[in-house]
Amino acid sequence: MLATLARTATRRPRTVILVWLLLLVLGLGFGTRVFGDLTSTVEDVPGSESVVADELLGRLTPDGDSINAVLSGADVESTQVRAQVADTVTDVRKQPGIAQVPDPYATRGLVADDGRALLIPVTLKGALDDDAEEEAVGDAADRIREIGAADVAVSGGPLLGEQLGGRAQEDVARAELITLPAVLVVLLLIFGGLRAAGLPLLVTVSGVAGAFLTLYGFSQFTEISVYAVQIVTMLGLGLAVDYALLMVMRFREERGKTDDVAEAVHTTVARAGRTVLFSGLTVAISLSGLVWFASPFLRSMGLAAGAVVVVDMLAALTLLPALLALFGGKIARRKGRPAAEPGAFFARVALFSARRPVAVGTAVVAVLAVLALPVFGMRINIGDARQLPESTEARQLYDTVREHYPAGTDTDPVQVLIRPGAESGYDGAIRALPGIAAAESERLPDGTTLLELTPAGSVDGPTATRLVKDIRDLRGADPVEVTGNAASLVDFRSMLAERAPWAVLTVLTGLFALLFAFTGSLLIPLRTLLTTLLSLGAALGVVVWVFQDGHLAGLLGGEGLGALSLTAPPLIIAIAFGLAMDYELFILSRMRESRLETGDDRAAVVEGLRRSGRVVSCAALLLAIVFGGFMTGGFSPILQIGLGLTLAVLIDATVVRMLLVPATMTLLGRRAWWAPPSLRRIHQRYGLREAPPAGEVPVRQAPPSP
Repeated sequence: MLATLARTATRRPRTVILVWLLLLVLGLGFGTRVFGDLTSTVEDVPGSESVVADELLGRLTPDGDSINAVLSGADVESTQVRAQVADTVTDVRKQPGIAQVPDPYATRGLVADDGRALLIPVTLKGALDDDAEEEAVGDAADRIREIGAADVAVSGGPLLGEQLGGRAQEDVARAELITLPAVLVVLLLIFGGLRAAGLPLLVTVSGVAGAFLTLYGFSQFTEISVYAVQIVTMLGLGLAVDYALLMVMRFREERGKTDDVAEAVHTTVARAGRTVLFSGLTVAISLSGLVWFASPFLRSMGLAAGAVVVVDMLAALTLLPALLALFGGKIARRKGRPAAEPGAFFARVALFSARRPVAVGTAVVAVLAVLALPVFGMRINIGDARQLPESTEARQLYDTVREHYPAGTDTDPVQVLIRPGAESGYDGAIRALPGIAAAESERLPDGTTLLELTPAGSVDGPTATRLVKDIRDLRGADPVEVTGNAASLVDFRSMLAERAPWAVLTVLTGLFALLFAFTGSLLIPLRTLLTTLLSLGAALGVVVWVFQDGHLAGLLGGEGLGALSLTAPPLIIAIAFGLAMDYELFILSRMRESRLETGDDRAAVVEGLRRSGRVVSCAALLLAIVFGGFMTGGFSPILQIGLGLTLAVLIDATVVRMLLVPATMTLLGRRAWWAPPSLRRIHQRYGLREAPPAGEVPVRQAPPSP
């Protein structure tokens, strides 16, 4: 397959480039439409009690979603403010799609006790289609913002999703504006020429276009979260740079051995292309674990991100070889031209670890284990508007309400549906449960009693989630259902706990099989998985320490929230695990080549790191730049994911791959490449590998010494 791709790229390079140019135009033209179809809801689990009860409540109540506005920065009791508010409320009530707008001056609790803030809730009619709801929300929000006598912030409900989608688009544009020039500068420093540096950038832009087009395609069948645009674009940028860097550096190496550009391209695709292929498959397998979760958000993230990985992999294996076939003669030295021997520093690091494998291995494992300790206290929550930058309307509304109104004013209630047929007395029994700050009840048309409980503390805090569990324990077999944000969080956590073992088993089994196909060894996949889990735990532990516990979060533009966003840990684990495999495969491929050439296992460890250390370090630096660019938006979930991925990449590419891998490979020695004879025969027959160069005799694998 790789040979076919190489021949196609060198024989018809302009055709290949034209196809990718068409994809680029489609991606930037149609793919960017995905920004208009984003949702901010990530915690819903289809079929769960909270979702089923919420759907029932929607059918039993005539009203739809609602938005909220808050006025501040002036005396809201003044004649001027009163007049403008009265005119606004009258106008909004007349707009199509609006169910009710209460008079804030005649409704208890809407005017702050200090007279410096005023709330205007707007309830939409039920059963509106998407276009009608969007128009109603937009018209109401625009009219309220016309109030000039005070500061106005409008958000909530469907408007929140629109605001987050706009913020996501701004953050992506800002990140690309920062990232692409920075990546180009680093590539110029790496390659020393604009042509060579430009090729990975072309592949990167194609990868981003493919990411947008992929997301737009998925948005036609499923909901796409505001997080997906940033995460998938981040991943698409990073992997495109990684793969292109590996291919171009290998081409320059092969170009020094031959005057024939086509031959150098063929060898590059056969050798580095094999690594790119396996790397793309490992990342895709890592992301496939997300498909196990019964959450549309996580499933769509897994599918979309996996598709983007495939786009990047195909760009590296088709577009880049075509570009090299046309321009490769101008970006790399010809055969016989002198070049400095690369990798001396990395060879010394490998020798240091190989000579002291026990000491180095023990020290590295101890440090990473300490960094991973906070993971055992990790908590996940839906979060509130504190996750958003202070410049956003949703955050301004949240801060104003928190400043001027009593605690619990902005807390979504726990909603309990006591259906006909339930035993009498449930209302009183539920109200007697601990942790309830306020309670209201309403009789619905079918005889269902709707009980709305305001929990003490935050909407997703321990008091609220414990209240949900207490109500569910209390009801027994009676038709009593609980919904609301706190119930959604309880159901989401339960889903994660139930499905996580299957997701982990799928990923580990798939990666083990793929690493065996890559190496022909049973012990190397096991060692790789263990060291990767260790580095991933360290990165996630630091994220918990920063964003959950609040240490140094302000330096990154965030704050300690007492918990991580429920989206962050699954995505950090899935993506970082795949990225870590990238560097492992980069190093293992060169170790394997050296071992086939020399038959010396210890020398292969040093030589493998000497040959791959530069590309691994440069790739990690470029990925860190990409992730750092996406951390400039100030959206806490993206900050958490960006920091987690940055740390995972840097820790894995430095401490783990430069120190722990040589130490463990040295300790294992020839045993590292061992497999039972039956599996060795399977690998020789079905394992994917490039054909050895002419004259190279593969080293026969000796059994482990006793």
